[in-house]
Amino acid sequence: MRACAREPSTQTDSWVRLHYATQDSGHGVLESDKKADIQNFNMQLSNLLAIALAGLATASPVELAERQQKLRIMPLGDSITEIACWRAFVWDQIAEAGFANQVQYVGSQNSNPQGCRPTTTNWDQHHEGHSGWLAIDIANNYLANWLKSTPADIVQFMLGTNDVFRGRTTNDIIAAYTKMVQIMRAANPKTKIIVDLVIPLGTGSNSGIQALNARIPAWAAGLNTTESPIVIADCNTGYKTSDLRDGVHPSISGDRFLATKIGPPLLNYIRDSLAGK
Repeated sequence: MRACAREPSTQTDSWVRLHYATQDSGHGVLESDKKADIQNFNMQLSNLLAIALAGLATASPVELAERQQKLRIMPLGDSITEIACWRAFVWDQIAEAGFANQVQYVGSQNSNPQGCRPTTTNWDQHHEGHSGWLAIDIANNYLANWLKSTPADIVQFMLGTNDVFRGRTTNDIIAAYTKMVQIMRAANPKTKIIVDLVIPLGTGSNSGIQALNARIPAWAAGLNTTESPIVIADCNTGYKTSDLRDGVHPSISGDRFLATKIGPPLLNYIRDSLAGK
């Protein structure tokens, strides 16, 4: 859904015209009617601010509790999370299952760079996708603060593509995965985790991606617990390189494929969490 520009208010338009008319006149003296326009605008702005603050102050405890009690899902990753539409298509699945009012995406980012247009027009666009970032750097320098600022009950992540591009070893990437799980559990011991098998590359060698994906199942099984389970979304098997728009990032058809892999385990987690499991 492409965001639409909001029309400026009449008072704001009046102020802008007044501002430029004053500059063009070559002097700084305002006529009385223009002064009145400014005073009227300032008064209305003050009233609007007062109303907004009053609304916040009078929000019922029930309303505040509902906002805080929504199940929090963090889509975590690199550009394949940030500038892709699978998040939107997964939200369609959440809405279709009837959970849209009970869950929320969380993260420091709130964006729709690809102009994704899912069926659900008011889908939640929060996420923690950062184009070009390495799993190693996210684990060592950022994730702890992100989870402190935007806590999560479920974390879903696909990371490692940029690490492979930059020559990091499979051992280094798996060590970063382990540290991320430790950070997630330190922030919330009951965090439910989905780790995606990384999608293939359409250019160059896929040996690094293949080596990483081969390690993930045993790694996940070794860290899986009843309190904080880890499941795998197999986003690699069956993924066609023709579904990459540029050799790295998914096209719309690729996004739809990813949504079919990520959505089901996420919905299982949502059902379990809302049922108190």
